[in-house]
Amino acid sequence: MRLVGFVEYNASMTRLGALISHDRVLEIGGGGVRDLLHYIELGMPRADEISEVIATTAIGQKKITVNGHTYTVFNRADVRQFVPFTPRSLRDFYAFEQHVKTANENRGRSVPSEWYQMPVFYYSNTSAILTDGDIIPYPSYSSALDYELEIACVIGKAGMNIAPEDAMRHIAGFMIFNDWSARDEQRREMSVGLGPAKGKDFASSLGALVTPDELVDRATDRPGVYDLTMIARVNGEERSHGNMRDLYYSFGQMIERASRDVMLRPGDVIGSGTVGTGCLLELTKGDGPWLQPGDVVELEIERLGVLRNTVGEKTM
Repeated sequence: MRLVGFVEYNASMTRLGALISHDRVLEIGGGGVRDLLHYIELGMPRADEISEVIATTAIGQKKITVNGHTYTVFNRADVRQFVPFTPRSLRDFYAFEQHVKTANENRGRSVPSEWYQMPVFYYSNTSAILTDGDIIPYPSYSSALDYELEIACVIGKAGMNIAPEDAMRHIAGFMIFNDWSARDEQRREMSVGLGPAKGKDFASSLGALVTPDELVDRATDRPGVYDLTMIARVNGEERSHGNMRDLYYSFGQMIERASRDVMLRPGDVIGSGTVGTGCLLELTKGDGPWLQPGDVVELEIERLGVLRNTVGEKTM
């Protein structure tokens, strides 16, 4: 399933839905389900039934009743998509070697040996989460706005000290993740030896949640790693091209690290870090040009869809 939050235009009731196609969404809420986080906490009830409804719903069909549950189909043109839940936490790792190498080369140094000893992450701001179609605020303190092409997983089952081979039992699904960056501010604050902070504080974009059953035929022999092409476009021009299989650290290893002596809970989000070539910092060797107001950034990952955002006007 590809799960989203949505609301009808000219209405206030928020709903949880599953995308049937690029132009239709099936409401799966009801029964006291408040949002995606609540649905995950309940154990994602009727998931098999909903998948069957998605597979068998005919074009033009508006109501489907199965086992006493009635599902309503909405046209995407009649609804606005929004982030289906607010993450409990957002840990973003640094797990693609090509990106790490290039970023360090741009700083005139080699990759720290510690990077090869353990996956590392930072915490981002869960109060600044946006989704497909949202306008990205251009931070007033920056002139170097950048996108970052990433994939994230959402924890669906609580656990502590999770072994890599057990990680998939704790993953509810995967999302496209754009880790927006103010590169000039990030550079200044990290010169102090702490961060990133304000360089990442203003916005993160997450797409629909895609459950692992949609990816089975693309699985590799590494826990939580799939053969999925990753592409970024700016104003329709392809700028970045990579593949999830190039992860140096698997999501199994990232989850092992994140859960060490700490309880991961449903709704925690874990990002992969930027895929190789997946940002302007790499492509321009850190000199720009950077994103400008009005630019349209599209991140596309096979099976996960497209996450599209427009850069807003800069406030002074």
